[in-house]
Amino acid sequence: MAINGKVAFVTGAAQGIGQAIASRLASDGADVALFDLKEDGLQETKSLVEAAGRRAIVIGGDVTDKASLEAAVNRTVEELGGLDIMINNAGIAGVGAVENITEADFDRTFSINVKGVLFGIQVAAAKLKELDHGGKIIAATSIAAHDSFPMTGLYSSTKFAVRGLIQAAAKELGAFGITVNGYSPGIVGTGMWEQLDRDFAALTGAEEGATFKKYVEGITLGRASTPEDVAGFVSYLAGPDSDYMTGQTPLIDGGIVFR
Repeated sequence: MAINGKVAFVTGAAQGIGQAIASRLASDGADVALFDLKEDGLQETKSLVEAAGRRAIVIGGDVTDKASLEAAVNRTVEELGGLDIMINNAGIAGVGAVENITEADFDRTFSINVKGVLFGIQVAAAKLKELDHGGKIIAATSIAAHDSFPMTGLYSSTKFAVRGLIQAAAKELGAFGITVNGYSPGIVGTGMWEQLDRDFAALTGAEEGATFKKYVEGITLGRASTPEDVAGFVSYLAGPDSDYMTGQTPLIDGGIVFR
């Protein structure tokens, strides 16, 4: 119960890693605001939080709409009594050759993965300064933020950009007792990777499942990550044991990229 009594806000909380993060933070003692475009999917996450004995509120919204995030954070403070931890987890992936990236692809992916994180940092920083008690801002990056891979140039470039935002924000907000860090998962067995595998199959002619299998075979620990693997690390970043860490984006990938 390292974060007992804290209030966390999690974007992209309707499924996958976001859902696992919300559930883990609740198990560790936090009340959680759940934010996602897929508001219906948030009800399942809310049930998991409540099963852990904590409070949850469901808020539908778009991370690319700053006003939506501001309203959601204000509601969180009103209904849950504060804000201590901001998890900018929402994001999208995709595959394709660099030479085939369209302007529409670029705009959509950067809008969600970079602008959405930027807005999350801005809104959280403003509220934490107002509350005047410091806090934790945490964002999803990826192994692709440390080492780009073929056919992931667009996605990878957004995650490199998020690392830059994290480093700058950490340096700017440290004086206010606010730490800013990221988490860099590898191959996680979620619906996102199922879709990526299908996309790779369509582009390369590989059988469905073959790309996922190939990447998993390259993992030192011999298996794909679970959302719970990532959530456990995010809980560390959200808790007091990481108080002296800021501006970092550690890898939690089972041994794919080594830095």
